[in-house]
Amino acid sequence: MATVEVPATMAGSICEVLVAVGESVSSGQEILILESMKMEIPVESPAAGTVSEILVKTGQRIDEGQVLVRITD
Repeated sequence: MATVEVPATMAGSICEVLVAVGESVSSGQEILILESMKMEIPVESPAAGTVSEILVKTGQRIDEGQVLVRITD
């Protein structure tokens, strides 16, 4: 079983978490909304699988490269 880590592409804060642990996701599906520089940026799943871990919560400040979600196939 492989695990894919979804990193933040830029620093900002989490506006909304769109998935839950145990939920199946498809490649390209929006899983989070990130706010950076007053813009809302969707974060997409890079692969299909099951959300195994959500490492952030709404309102949390995050750094570029920080792992946000883990997905297992």
